[in-house]
Amino acid sequence: MVENVIWPAALDAALSRNEGRRVSREQAVPEPTVDEIAKAVQQVGYDAVIEREKTYPREYEPRGRVLVKDADDATKSDLLGAVAAYLQALRA
Repeated sequence: MVENVIWPAALDAALSRNEGRRVSREQAVPEPTVDEIAKAVQQVGYDAVIEREKTYPREYEPRGRVLVKDADDATKSDLLGAVAAYLQALRA
């Protein structure tokens, strides 16, 4: 059982690639929350667990992270792309 970790920084449009963004700026959204990410992960079809007290290594404020359960059939890039698309749909 492999767990993928999705940090809000990976999907944050305000950050550069060096600061931790993992998707293109067009796919990213401003200030994504762990609740939005978890909802998007569930929409994609995986179970999500929110850990709120975690801090991304390149940031100082804890924004949390989302653990994605049993996502063995998807690469991390594919997973992030699908989650980013759902985040944009949620905010539209």
